[in-house]
Amino acid sequence: MTVRAIGRSFSTHPARSAGALVTFAALSAIVWYLVSPLFVRTYMNEALPSPAPSLNTSAAFSSTTGLLKETGPTVGPHVVRSGELGYVDAIHNGRGPVLIVDLGDRKVVRFEDVSLTNAPDVHVYLSRETGGRWNEGTSLYLGALKATNGSFNYEIPAGADAGSYRSVVVWCRAFGVLITWADLAAA
Repeated sequence: MTVRAIGRSFSTHPARSAGALVTFAALSAIVWYLVSPLFVRTYMNEALPSPAPSLNTSAAFSSTTGLLKETGPTVGPHVVRSGELGYVDAIHNGRGPVLIVDLGDRKVVRFEDVSLTNAPDVHVYLSRETGGRWNEGTSLYLGALKATNGSFNYEIPAGADAGSYRSVVVWCRAFGVLITWADLAAA
């Protein structure tokens, strides 16, 4: 069959032309969904949240002014655990530090000046395991990945024991693939 014969076949049957066009459009959309995240970069530069100020209750009211005295935070933000993002393979990897920061009134997981490869449907977890392994039943879901590059935070829910988690895992739900992880050690 020649190219001319194929062209004549499509031109005489509009349904074939429409079917070919729909198939091409669907395949293009699938290829874009699968490949584009490898080239698309997102950026965020989120500041570390401020700790809540504490009140000086020993001398809350001044005898001369009657005003409530507010002091600065008794404990500033400090890193309690930290780790470096790991290399999985040429397509799935990350670079940069991940920290668990105690703000006094709450704790956050902080990605600090990181660079990660992108993928569709990427999410962040705290895992009780190391080496990029995690279990949906025992891991703590933090949320969708906010950006592939920069600095950003995830608040650890109140009541969660941040000390029991040994790593941060970045996971692609769409393909069930590990993007990167950071094993955490005491700071």
